[in-house]
Amino acid sequence: MTRLTAVVTGGSVGIGAAIAHALLEAGHSVITLSREAPEFTSDRLTAVEADLSDPAATAAAAKAIAVDHEVNALVNNAGQIRPAPVEDVTDDDLDYLVNLHMRAAITLTQAFLPAMKQAKFGRIVNMSSRAIVGLAGRTVYAGTKAALIAMTNTWAVELGPHGITVNAIAPGPIVTDMLTSVIPEDSEKARALAASLPVRRLGTPDDVARAAMFFLDPEAGFVTGQTLYVCGGASLGMKLL
Repeated sequence: MTRLTAVVTGGSVGIGAAIAHALLEAGHSVITLSREAPEFTSDRLTAVEADLSDPAATAAAAKAIAVDHEVNALVNNAGQIRPAPVEDVTDDDLDYLVNLHMRAAITLTQAFLPAMKQAKFGRIVNMSSRAIVGLAGRTVYAGTKAALIAMTNTWAVELGPHGITVNAIAPGPIVTDMLTSVIPEDSEKARALAASLPVRRLGTPDDVARAAMFFLDPEAGFVTGQTLYVCGGASLGMKLL
């Protein structure tokens, strides 16, 4: 079986940490790329610290990783919400999330493509969001996450001939620090949100990690350009709180 050397952005907490754990448990090597190192350790784990909203820092980290590792899997997971109604969106919000969600994904993909192309194998997973189908207060977040899906489809067409698959995951309400900063976990709003979903619960980072592991599987070479909603049914034309 092909062993992965996977870069997971935002891999120190939440969904990224769950994906990193799943990869390590499957015997793969993981490089987390986050502002802070993860609290967990492994002899197959390398932690690189960088602020991915800073293009120069992202480029430097990408170059250093590419020199030291033959990366054949990339999970562009790092993200933030920056909630605001459209009339309150600022240029800083736009610049920050374009850099974090889009520019970082492009920079990292460019850095690791030479090794993937040479190996004629690669796996790229881009983390989008259920918010792209409509959620109040998510103008820039949803816009940049939707762009990731467009990028996913484009890269799948371009990179498929090189044995590289590119897929996206669109999580719904997952209990992470990012969600609980907006909706406290034990609040009435959180309970109402869970009750509004067909599955009657909020998601966990492990729910998303299982989807990521499918797309990252070296045997999943005939699946590319797809977006999988891991949302408990929230994408089914429902109005979320």
